[in-house]
Amino acid sequence: MKIYFISSNKYKISEVKEILEDEGVEIEGHELKINEIQSPIMEDIAIDKAKKAYKKIGRPIMVEQTGLYIPEFGNLPGGLTQVFWDSLQADKFCEFFAEKSPNVTAKTIIAFCDGMKIHTFSGEIEGSIVEEPRGDRAFQWDCVFQPTGYDKTFAELGAVKNQISMRKKALMEFKKYLEDKDNV
Repeated sequence: MKIYFISSNKYKISEVKEILEDEGVEIEGHELKINEIQSPIMEDIAIDKAKKAYKKIGRPIMVEQTGLYIPEFGNLPGGLTQVFWDSLQADKFCEFFAEKSPNVTAKTIIAFCDGMKIHTFSGEIEGSIVEEPRGDRAFQWDCVFQPTGYDKTFAELGAVKNQISMRKKALMEFKKYLEDKDNV
């Protein structure tokens, strides 16, 4: 089955294709902007995006929502991570969160719509916000998030990121779902 992955972020499309195609799942990326509801609850955002994307494409689609949960800030920004990032950018994000938030959870929610149902899959990784951005700043907060057990940010880890990330974990849950004969 070909899965259509809908995102306005070319970096997400590239990562999803790389991760899933290495696992034998055919992905066709569509760079398409879906108007997102604003909510701290990522599952709500992903489900809403899946409904809207399916209406536009009319085929089995997958969308995702990724964000940071900072316990010292009431688990914000969560589903509002993009809003925070767009407002603060890398340097201010580090300045605001690094010292005040030693523990951060990066979480991805995948929503898959087959036309009848929407299924969600999640993955998480623990880490922290570094004091200053490190690595390429092109892919949003990759330059400020350092996973626990590593001395580099996601941006500095290169291909290692796709082996350990929250996105990889959520996509592996999705792959297991696809492999179950009762689900296809």
